[in-house]
Amino acid sequence: MAYPDTYYVRTAADRRERPGLAGREEADVAIVGGGLAGLTTALELARGGQRVALLEAERVGFGASGRNGGLVSPAFAGGDAAIRARVGPEDARALHRLSIEGVERLRATIRDLGIESAGLMPGLLSLRRFDRADDLRAHVAELAEVYGYEMTYLDRAALAEHVTSPRYFHAIHDPNAFHIHPLNTLRAIAAEIERLGGRIYEGAPATAASLSGAVKRVETAGGRIEAPRVVFATGGYTGGLVLRLRRAVLPIATYMMATEAAPDLIASAIRTRACMYDDRRAGDYYRLVEGGRRLLWGGRITTRAADPAGIARELRHEMLTAYPQLADLRTELSWSGLMGYARHLMPQVGEMAPGVWHITAFGGHGLNTTAIAGKVLAEAILGESDRIRLFAPFGLDWAGGPAGLVAAQLTYWKLQAQDWWRERGSAAAT
Repeated sequence: MAYPDTYYVRTAADRRERPGLAGREEADVAIVGGGLAGLTTALELARGGQRVALLEAERVGFGASGRNGGLVSPAFAGGDAAIRARVGPEDARALHRLSIEGVERLRATIRDLGIESAGLMPGLLSLRRFDRADDLRAHVAELAEVYGYEMTYLDRAALAEHVTSPRYFHAIHDPNAFHIHPLNTLRAIAAEIERLGGRIYEGAPATAASLSGAVKRVETAGGRIEAPRVVFATGGYTGGLVLRLRRAVLPIATYMMATEAAPDLIASAIRTRACMYDDRRAGDYYRLVEGGRRLLWGGRITTRAADPAGIARELRHEMLTAYPQLADLRTELSWSGLMGYARHLMPQVGEMAPGVWHITAFGGHGLNTTAIAGKVLAEAILGESDRIRLFAPFGLDWAGGPAGLVAAQLTYWKLQAQDWWRERGSAAAT
């Protein structure tokens, strides 16, 4: 029941371990999965007066929610055009507003619970590695006009105040986005759930479920929870307990590395405290931590678990392509995690059967989307709103099984090739 060795584990503020489930327990809602989706749902339900009981197979934040890049910004990985094509312009705008609300909701949770260990740091730079800016300016103008969401376009001269890199031509600065220590945030949310009367069991993988009756049962090796409603929030670690859910989610691995502490060397390349990602379709994301002493760098995806050390060498190559002056910066740690992806590249949030709910497939969307989805799901269970209908067009579509994983990997390689071609054209022109 140990976390993988990540930067977040090494710097965790709360190291408590919770016992597993023993015997029979009753609840209003049973939740399977202790990532941000399950925890946010549990928090909002507990605030609404529900008795919640949450099962986590390992420990709170063990999966992708506790070992990701920590970036919190609006929008969905599915892309604006694809979302509009499926749901129409009005609901597409409503979904984007939800993603903006998710940023503010997570910020408010950190503020209201006083989670100082989250280390919230404002700002995000979206960096472009080829020389074109008209669409960036148009994007900034559209978000301001349609959503009242203010960002700033940066040309190469303005960008040079933040980073020194031969690879970046333009950027968008989002002052509303932020980055956090995700594991500390999750464990603080878990503590608040317990303060409100919720129960969290660790090292308690669900081994069987009876979901057809008025009272559902979820069993573990040590006991069972009985409740009229069950929520499955298992993401990239979805097993075979609910076959329909497993068939709808592709587990995709992503990778991160942490550098040694070298503030002066890092400052020769990066001076901003904003988090960053390049806007390639197969891009990287990174940020400074510990007041600029270390650099966390993430990227790459594979459909099978790869050696984190080998992937770290690839991430390091990407880092040095952007910042060759960091050649002497050593990598101290690398790790991976599984994200859940749906075939339509959108989150899956809804009721798959009476009293049986799902909240999954947040790979590529960010922590804000997971947070607001948990709120929306709780509203549906509590009968407070029907906002969950916005996710109805993005159902539990079959993800394709092994063929789906192959297709996902081929798509990623295709995107990498397209990125390379665009950058090659810019390099030739300069």
